[in-house]
Formats: sequence, structure tokens, C-alpha cells
Amino acid sequence: MEDEAPVIYGLEFQARSLCAQEAETDNIRFLVGTQSLRAENQVHYIDFDDENNVINKTVFLHREGEIWNISSSTFDASLLSTCFNKTSDAKSELRAAVWQLPGTADPFNPSADDTSSSHPHLQFKCYLTPEEHSDVKGVLWHPGGDSHSVIGLCEDKIVCWDLDSASSSAKVTSSTSVEGRGQHKLTCGRWNPHHNCNQIATANDTSIRGIDLRSMSQVYQIESAHSQMVRDLDFNPNKQYYLVSCGDDCRVKFWDTRNVTVPLKVLSEHSHWVWSVRYNHFHDQLVLTSSSDSRVILNSVVSLSSEPYGRLTEKDDTDDAENEGKKYVTKTFSSRNHEPPKDGVIATYEEHEDSVYAVDWSSADPWTFASLSYDGRVVINRVPRSEKYKILL
Repeated sequence: MEDEAPVIYGLEFQARSLCAQEAETDNIRFLVGTQSLRAENQVHYIDFDDENNVINKTVFLHREGEIWNISSSTFDASLLSTCFNKTSDAKSELRAAVWQLPGTADPFNPSADDTSSSHPHLQFKCYLTPEEHSDVKGVLWHPGGDSHSVIGLCEDKIVCWDLDSASSSAKVTSSTSVEGRGQHKLTCGRWNPHHNCNQIATANDTSIRGIDLRSMSQVYQIESAHSQMVRDLDFNPNKQYYLVSCGDDCRVKFWDTRNVTVPLKVLSEHSHWVWSVRYNHFHDQLVLTSSSDSRVILNSVVSLSSEPYGRLTEKDDTDDAENEGKKYVTKTFSSRNHEPPKDGVIATYEEHEDSVYAVDWSSADPWTFASLSYDGRVVINRVPRSEKYKILL
């Protein structure tokens, strides 16, 4: 059974931020932000045609500085946010803004000229500005899709905004400082899709904290979650207390937030810093990681998933001789060899030649994902067919 070949797309500039277009559930689309000091930066809007195995794209100019973080709206496919380095009067700061993809542009015109003068600008909507001056390192959109709330991860605080689409403005609704030992600056965070979307997890240095957004109080704390800096977090979409983290100690760790004394599982397949970790949105045994070792690894962590024994099917059995008039139901493994699935590495992807800073699953297809390395190489890959059918059958 032959797998489809990866599809590679090269950017003109270096880049480190990538995300799926969250509100787009019909087409496989990703957004990539460039990080150039000398030229005007760009947002590449990538559409993957999985039937023909080709990439269509359009490029939008980002009128602010180099992009350090990009994220897409969960309720409007045309909205996105960027965190960018703004330099003025010999001072550099990280700012955030909300943008809209131009509605008049033909987003996937293969005959479009790639020269800079032909690229349309992103439409500016509003800045995301904290009440007190602070760098904004990341923006988290409300995962419910029906709320216009966004969260900014600042140096040592969490700021909540409400986006008013009518007036194209952002109003600060709450903020709280995050205390921590040693380095106080937040490094990453993730909105928890469970608990009515009232919690987020943040990391500063080596520790992870759960914050209740209603009271802005701490609900759990994982001190020394990693021996070096925590780089990324993600929540299991199907199990409300399960969290995964990765960091500069080359480890990927799985946690139960009800008991954080020891991790549930530790993966050590990477040989350098692990920058990104992502649960599959539908099949939570599939976990992607990317690292400075230039590799992307797809793991099966079925033992901690919502289907630890594989996909179960119900079967009605009646034994007329021994159980006359009685009917009982048994559950059997749907896999052909009737063996329960096991944890392990499914595939290692080595199409990159530089540090892989970001990886993300498509919102439209559970078997497709994209990865981005610092040299501007975007690679579209798929879950191996053998693993796909093992999960489905």
C-alpha cells in the first residue's frame, strides 16, 4: 500500500509561524507568516488540493514587522491575528493585531505574478493592546467558535479582549499577572476546549499553570514540568483532563491535570529542542511533534487516548442451546488481527533541512498536516494509509 508523496512549498523568506485556518472545515488551508528583517513581510495563504496533490497559494503583504506568531479565528475564516516585532526609535517591542483576508482578492489564482508589487495587503482590523505596556507573545482565539473573545499572552500577564466586529475594535475585559519563580515571562499557552472553555494553560520557563478565566485564579500547577524551557502545550480534544507538553529537554510529556506529581508518559524520540506538539482533532491517539533536529514525528499514544483498546464494535450473539430466549452483546476489536493497538512511532518525516518550528493538523481533513522549518519550507504530509485504515476499520 503506497502512501502519497509529501508536497513541498518554499517561501522566499525565513519563517517560524504556521497555523491551520481553524474556521475552514471544507478545504485544507494553512497560514504561514514570514520573518524578514530587510523586506516587507508576508502571510502565505495555502490551499492544498488533496485530489491532485498540489498546492495553490496567494501571498498577502503584512505591513508591520517580522511575524513571530500567527493564529486564525475560530468563528470567521477571513480573520487572523499576528504577533510581530515593531521597531521604532531604536526600541523593539512585540505587538499584536487582528487582520482580515481581502475579500476582493482571488486567493488561489495560479497565474498570479509573484512579484512584490502584485501582492495585496492584509486588511487591518485592530491592534490588541494591553492596558499597561507589555510585549504580546501569542494570541489564543476562543475554541468554542461562537465567542468573539481572544486572549493575549504577554510577558507576565494574561489579557482578555472582546472583539467588536461592528466597530472593528478590541476591548480589554480582564487581565491578570502570572507569578512564577526565576523567569516570569510566559513562553506559550493553550486554551482548554473543555470545562465550558473557562480555563487556559500557560507555561513560563519550566512550569505549567492552569488558570480559571472566570476568577483568574490558578487551578493547578506543574512545577518543573520539564528540566528546561517549555515550548508548547496542547489539550487532548476528547479527554478533558489530559494535557501534553514539550520543551528544550527534548522530551514530550503527557499529564493528567488532576494529579500532576508525575507525567503519565514521556516520549524521547527527538535529539534536540521540541518546538511544537499537536493532538489530532478527531483521533486523539495521533500526536505530532516537531523539533530543531529537523524532524517531524507522528506518534501513536493509544494507551492515553479515548479509544485505548482500539475501535470497538458491538456484536449480538445468541446461543440457542445454552441461552434459549436470551440475547447478549459482546464487544470485539474491529482490527483484523484482533490484537489491541500499541503505542509507538508511526512515522518520522525528514523532508526538512532546518529547525522545524511549527506543525499543525488540518481543520478539514483529520489525516493531513503541515510543518514549517526556519528556512521557509512548508511540507504537507498525511498519516500513512496503513495507520489510517487500522484506526477506521
